[in-house]
Amino acid sequence: MNNAVNDGVWSGSWVAERLGVGLVGDDALPALLGLALRRNPKRAHLLVSNVLGKHVPQSPAVVYDHGFRLGRRAAALLGADDAGAAVVLGYAETATGLGHAVADGLGAVPYLHSTRRPVPGVAPAGGFEESHSHATSHLLLPEDPGLLAGDGPLVLVDDEFSTGNTVLNTIRDLHQRYPRRRYVVVALIDMRSAEDSGRLERFARETGARVDLVAAASGTVLLPERVLEKGQELVARYESAGGGPSAAPQPGTVTRVGLGWPAGLPDGGRHGFTPAHRVRLEAALPAMAGRVRDALPAGARRVLVLGFEELMYAPLRLARELEQGVDAEVRFSTTTRSPVLAVDDPGYAIRTRLVFPAHDDPADGPGERYAYNVAGAGFDAVVAVVDSAADTPALHAPDGLLARLAAHVPHVLLAVVPSYVPHAPERPVMLPEPLRGPAFSSYAPEEVGWLLQDLSDVTLEAPTEEREEAIQSGGAHYAESLPVEYQPSEQYQQLFHAALDASAARLARAVGVVTETVVTERSPRPVLVSLARAGTPVGILMRRWARFRHGLELPHYAVSIVRGRGIDANALRWLADRHDPRDVVFVDGWTGKGAISRELSEAIGEFERKEGVTGFDPEIAVLADPGSCVRTYGTREDFLIPSACLNSTVSGLISRTVLRADLVGPHDFHGAKFYRELAGADVSVAFLDAVSARFPEVADGVDSAVKELLAADRTPTWAGWRAVERISEEYGIHDVNLVKPGVGETTRVLLRRVPWKILARAGAGTDLDHVRLLAEQRGVPVEEVGDLPYTCVGLIHPRYTRGATGADGKAVNV
Repeated sequence: MNNAVNDGVWSGSWVAERLGVGLVGDDALPALLGLALRRNPKRAHLLVSNVLGKHVPQSPAVVYDHGFRLGRRAAALLGADDAGAAVVLGYAETATGLGHAVADGLGAVPYLHSTRRPVPGVAPAGGFEESHSHATSHLLLPEDPGLLAGDGPLVLVDDEFSTGNTVLNTIRDLHQRYPRRRYVVVALIDMRSAEDSGRLERFARETGARVDLVAAASGTVLLPERVLEKGQELVARYESAGGGPSAAPQPGTVTRVGLGWPAGLPDGGRHGFTPAHRVRLEAALPAMAGRVRDALPAGARRVLVLGFEELMYAPLRLARELEQGVDAEVRFSTTTRSPVLAVDDPGYAIRTRLVFPAHDDPADGPGERYAYNVAGAGFDAVVAVVDSAADTPALHAPDGLLARLAAHVPHVLLAVVPSYVPHAPERPVMLPEPLRGPAFSSYAPEEVGWLLQDLSDVTLEAPTEEREEAIQSGGAHYAESLPVEYQPSEQYQQLFHAALDASAARLARAVGVVTETVVTERSPRPVLVSLARAGTPVGILMRRWARFRHGLELPHYAVSIVRGRGIDANALRWLADRHDPRDVVFVDGWTGKGAISRELSEAIGEFERKEGVTGFDPEIAVLADPGSCVRTYGTREDFLIPSACLNSTVSGLISRTVLRADLVGPHDFHGAKFYRELAGADVSVAFLDAVSARFPEVADGVDSAVKELLAADRTPTWAGWRAVERISEEYGIHDVNLVKPGVGETTRVLLRRVPWKILARAGAGTDLDHVRLLAEQRGVPVEEVGDLPYTCVGLIHPRYTRGATGADGKAVNV
C-alpha cells in the first residue's frame, strides 16, 4: 500500500469521482494530499495528508523534514532577531508533532501545543474553538504562565489552513490577553478561498498586527452543491456494507519495551517544551531508539511506529532515530479521535480502519478511537508509543488498541513515555476560609463570606483632616488608615429611615433587574463577589432575589479592591481554587466616574499575566450606573441609595478595607475592622429586610424592565468620566480623584474626606435632603448647577492642609 499514489492512482480520485470534489492549485498538491469522507455532520470531505504522519504511515524522515523546512522558512521570513524571540504554538491533535518540528527548524525557541486533555492543578492560559472539528474545544496549559505573555512573534502551526477560523479564534483570544505586533501562520497546505483570505487581512488591519503565512503548497477545494448531503449518503451506504481488510486476521504477540525516558523531561509540548528540553531529548534519543531496535523481532522488514493522538513528536523522533539505525523500512503514523470512513480502494486515502475504545480517561467521556491504514499494510511489527496516562486497562482489554493491532500484525511492542505533569507552585501559607457573622459582621453567616483578615484589635483610625493632608501630600495612601466612623445624629438617622421608606420599592426593582440580567447573560448560577464594602449589601440583596425568584442559593463573598493598588490577588486565588472563574460576577453599589471599573479591569489583567489563571470577567454588576461605565446594572438613574448614607452601620458593622505592608503580608487577605461597639446603631439587616420585603410587588415590573434592557444598547459611554474631567478643570482642581460624582460618592466625601463644596443639580428634590444636612453640619456650601449630568457632585478640598479647616472642624473656603 503506497502512501500518495496507489498503482498510479491518486488517493483522492474515489471521492473526486463520486462527489465532484476537486483540488485546484500547486502541482505538488496530489502528492501531499488524498481525500476521504468524514463521519462528521459539519464537513463532508477530509483532506488526508501524506506527509503529516497522522492517518497515512510515512517515512519519519519525510514527516519531520516537512515541518523542519517550514520552520526554516519562517525563520528567514522573521529575520534573526524576531525569530529568536518567537514562541511556537501548535494545534491538537493533528499538528502537535508538526508544530514541534517547525519549532526545531525555527531555532532555540519554546514550543506549546493546545490540548483537549485538562490536567488537574494546571490553570488554562487561554482557549479557543475549532468549529468544524469533531472535538471543538482547545485548552492552553503552559507550565510557565508567562510563556505566551511576551511581545515577540507568535508562530501558529496547523496541518491545513482551510478557512482560517481556528487561527482567527486563537489570535483573537490571545491578542486580548497578550497583544503583540506580529503573527506567522505556518501550514502544510493553504486551501483558503479568496473570501477567507480577505478575512485574515481585515483582521490584521483591525488589530494593527502583521500576520504572515508560510505554507508548503496552496490551492482551493472545489465543492459542488449538496456535497454535505451526498457525502453523508455515501458514508451511510459504505458503513452499512462493512469495511476493513479482507484478509483473515492472525493473532500476534504483545511485548512491553522500556525506553529509559529521562526523568522530568516533558513528553511533548502540552505544557511547554523549551530549548533546554530539546537538548536533553537529543542526547537521550540514540539510547532509547537502540532499546526499541533490540526488541524488534529478527528479520522484521517493515516496521510501524504508532504514536497516540496528541503524543506525536516523541514517537516521531524515536521513529526517525530508529529509521537511521535499522535495515527495515520504518513508517510513522498515530492513532486519532477523528472518525473517517474506510474504503479499500486504491483511489481512496483511508484503506483500512481499526476501531478501539479510548484508553486515557478523556475529558469528553468514553468513545471510539481509530488507527488508519495499519491493518493490511504488511507490517511485521508495530511499536505503539503511548504516554503513561493512557497505559490503562482499556489499552490492554480484549477490544483495546493492543489487541486490535495484534489481530493484524505479528509483533506488537508497547513503549510508554511518562506523562509530564507540571509541579504546581507551592504556597507558603494556605489561605484561610472566609470570615462570617456573627464573629465578623452583623450579617447572617450564609449571607456573605468576607475574604478579609480581622484587624479589629489594631488602632487604624485617624482624624479626617490629618488623613486628608497625608493623602494629598503623598505621605500616605488612603487605604493605610481609616477615618473615624461618623456617628449620625438623631436628625440624620430619621432622614435615613425616611429615605429608605421612600426608595425601598425603587431599590427592589433595581436589585431584581441587575440580578435577572446577571443570571440571563453572565451565568445561570453566578458566584457573587462584592467589592467591600459598598457592594456587600447589594450582593446580599442580589442573593436574596435569586432565592426569591429562582430558588437559588448563590455563593456570595466580599473582597477588597483599592484604587491604585488593585484587587486582593489572594482573594482571587482563593476563588479560583474553589469556583470556576467564569461564574464569578463582581458586584458594587454604584458607579461614579468609573475608576473602580478601570482598576478592576487592569488588576484582573495583571493577575492573569502573573498567575496564568484566566476566566475572571472584570465587568462589574452595579445597582446604579449614573456614569455609564458598565453594561450590567439595575438603573442608570442617579438616585439616593440609602446604604450610601451611612458607613459601617449599614454594612454589617465592617470598616472600609485596609492595605498596609506592616499588617498585610504577601499571603494575607486585605484587612478590615468589625465595629462590635456600634451594634446599638446598626441598621444593616433592617436595610436588607426593608428592600427585600418589596420584592413581590415589583416582580412583574422587573420582568418587563429586563426585556427592554436586554434589547437595548447598553454600551458604556463613559459620560461620567468626561463630566468629571470638565468639572476638575472648570473649578481649578486639576485632579479627577478629588471630584466624586453621584449621590453615593458625594455622601462619602461628606462622611470621610474634607469636602470643599457640593454641586447640586438645579431642582434636585428629596434625594439630596441628607446631603444638604451633612453639608450644613460641616459648613460646606451647596452650589446649584443647571447642566449637571449627576444629581450632585462632591468636591474634595484641593491642596488640603489643616490650615484650611477652622477651629470648629468646618471647611474654610479659599
